[in-house]
Amino acid sequence: MAIIITDECINCGACEPECPNNAIYEGGAEWKFSEGTSLKGLFEGKNSGLTVDADAEQEPVDMDVYYIVPDKCTECKGFHDEPQCAAVCPVDCCVDDEANIETEEELLLKKDSLHID
Repeated sequence: MAIIITDECINCGACEPECPNNAIYEGGAEWKFSEGTSLKGLFEGKNSGLTVDADAEQEPVDMDVYYIVPDKCTECKGFHDEPQCAAVCPVDCCVDDEANIETEEELLLKKDSLHID
């Protein structure tokens, strides 16, 4: 499953540089599928089913605290043994997203779809 950042976030930003998929953004920041990935052209999000231009700016998921884009979060599968955001979070606010449950196989397929060779 994807990871979410709860309202307990203190906006320290420790998690953002740790994400291998560039799926973490500061509250209120617009984001793109192409950022931190090799995506170009149209892309269909695995969680949302949304089909958009990978370079199109998307609305922030949260306006107040750092947030994780579920369509880009792979729980660091294929990169690390554990989610790096949770490993560095000083207040333990990076937790499993019960609304986006995925198997390890699905997470690895998502990772491969974001990082095309």
